[in-house]
Amino acid sequence: MDDRLTRVLDDLHREGRAHDGPLTDRLLRLRNMTPDAARLIATLIRAGRATSVLEIGTSNGYSAIWFADAVRDTGGRLTTVELDADRVTAARANLARAGVAAHVDVVHGDGADVLAGTPDASVDLIVLDAERPAYTDYWPRLRCVLKPYGVLAVDNAVSHREQVAAFRELLTERHEFAVALHEVGDGVLTAVRVRTDRPT
Repeated sequence: MDDRLTRVLDDLHREGRAHDGPLTDRLLRLRNMTPDAARLIATLIRAGRATSVLEIGTSNGYSAIWFADAVRDTGGRLTTVELDADRVTAARANLARAGVAAHVDVVHGDGADVLAGTPDASVDLIVLDAERPAYTDYWPRLRCVLKPYGVLAVDNAVSHREQVAAFRELLTERHEFAVALHEVGDGVLTAVRVRTDRPT
C-alpha cells in the first residue's frame, strides 16, 4: 500500500466518521467499513490470489480502495455495485484519487440485478456490505456465481448480528461452506465454499 493510497484512506475514514456522527437516518450515512474489517478482507483477497472480486455496497468507495489495491497485487479486477448515483460519482472520484481506478469497475445498479447477470462459477470472492435483509434473496445466485473454494465476506456480522442471522443460517445448514465469525471492526462473517455437490 503506497503513501498516496494510505493518505486517501485516512482522509476518507476521518471524513466518513465526521459525516455519519450527527446523522440519525442510517440511509443518509456513508456507513463505511471499518479499517480493520477492510484490511481483513483485503488480506483474504491476497491470500487466496483472488482475481475476480465482487463487492455489493460501494458507498463512497472507501472499502473498494482497499480491495482494488489487493486485486492490483493479484492481477485481478474488482467490480463494486452501488444503487445511489451520487455515491457512484463519489466512489469513482475517490478511486481515482487513490490511484486504483484502473483496477475497478464501479457499477450503478442493484446487487440482485448484477448477480443475475454474473456468469456461474466466475467469482473468487464476494463482499456483502449493503442492505442486510436482501442477503437471503441474493442467496441462490451467490451460490451459483462463486467458484469452488470461493469466499463470501459479510460485514456488520457482530454489530447487526440479528439482521445477519437468517443469512448465516443459510450458509451453515447444508455444510457446503466453512463458516467463521471474525470479531474485527463491526464483525466479518466469512464462508468458504468447500463443497459443490450438496443438493440445492
